Order: sequence, then structure tokens, then C-alpha cells
Amino acid sequence: MRIELTKRPSSPTIIVGFPGVGLVGPIVTEFLIDHMKTEVMGKFVYDELPATAAVHKGALVHPMSLHYSEKHNALIAYTVLNVRKEEWAVAGVLAQLAKDLGAKEIICIDGANAASEESIIYAFGNPQFTQLGAQQMQESVIMGVSAALMLIHPNTSCLFATTHSEFPDSKAAAEIVKFLDKYMGLEVDYHPLVEQATQFEQKLKSMMGQSQKMLSEQDKKSMDYFG
Repeated sequence: MRIELTKRPSSPTIIVGFPGVGLVGPIVTEFLIDHMKTEVMGKFVYDELPATAAVHKGALVHPMSLHYSEKHNALIAYTVLNVRKEEWAVAGVLAQLAKDLGAKEIICIDGANAASEESIIYAFGNPQFTQLGAQQMQESVIMGVSAALMLIHPNTSCLFATTHSEFPDSKAAAEIVKFLDKYMGLEVDYHPLVEQATQFEQKLKSMMGQSQKMLSEQDKKSMDYFG
């Protein structure tokens, strides 16, 4: 697995939002891509994951791509693929990208299972997050690409939005966008995200379901072969 870029920004903030609890990461990154006037700047190249194409607004797009906002010097890594079993590979190429570009930091966006109905933003890493009102993550078990990046890249920070559903949670994602606006001065109106919740959720749920189905079929074929 590798990342190919068409341009090489200097010292960007890298925002990573891969599938996790409530699909908060993909919802946030897709919304930022659509509302920050980003340009496609690269893609992941791989053999490890199923061949999957995505269509967005009538155009073919790469299902694992990187988008750049020059105004905010932010590089957004986006995917709707289920990267199960390839978390270390994905984290490895992102960590190498951060090193090559001299990235300011990597910010992982994810969801966290909630014990109450209260919406809370939890933070790990960057002390500015708690100064802006996020609660410090004290006890948790984290999995996926976020966990791998935390373990292999020293300048990784995380924002977790509590979610009460296994289904895509656009309201939790909106809280993250609102927080990132305070932190990075994005000047992004997060209200359309709430208004477009149904559209985002249906799209991502469908694509994630297709990706999971392909992985399950691959696992079954592998078991049949070795059995």
C-alpha cells in the first residue's frame, strides 16, 4: 500500500476520518471536503482491499483519496471502505506521509460509544483541545486506524464524539465539525450537516454495507479454499 500525491503541501494538518463507531469519521471528512473548497490531491494505491468504485455527484471518485484545502493548509484523508485487517498498513502510509510533508499534526476523527444521552467531545493528545472545551479521554479502548496511528506516530491527536447508535450519526459528526471550526477557524457552517443527515447516512450506510459484504464473501471463499 502507498499514497500517491499530485502536489506536496508543506507542514499541513492531516485530518483522518476512517470508518468507526457511528461512521463519525467519514461523515466529518466528507462534509469538510464538500464545504472547504478542497481539491483532490492524491489517492491510496493498494492490492490489499477489494476493488471498489465510488460515484459522487455523478462523477467517479477514488474510494480512498486525499483532498487539500490551501486556505487552511489541511489535507483530508477520506474513505468509505472497510479497512478491517489492513489498519496497520493504512496507518503506516499515513505516518510516512506526515513525516515526508513535515505535517503539523495528524487529527483522527472517530466516534465513541456513549453511556448517556449527553453529547460529549473527548480528546486525546493536543492540549489545546481541552482548552477549547473537549473532555480529556481518561479510560478507553480504541481500535482501528486511529489506534494504529496513536501507537506509531508521536504527533497524533484524536477527537471522539459520543454516539448512541451503531448507525451513521450525523449529529455527532456535526459536533466534531463545530469543534474543528473553533480549533482551526474553518468558517464552516455545520448546520447543513444536520439538515443533510438522512442523505449522508443513507449513502454511507449503503457503501459500507457493500464493502462489508465483499469482505465477508472473500472470507467465505478463503475458508472454503483452505477447508
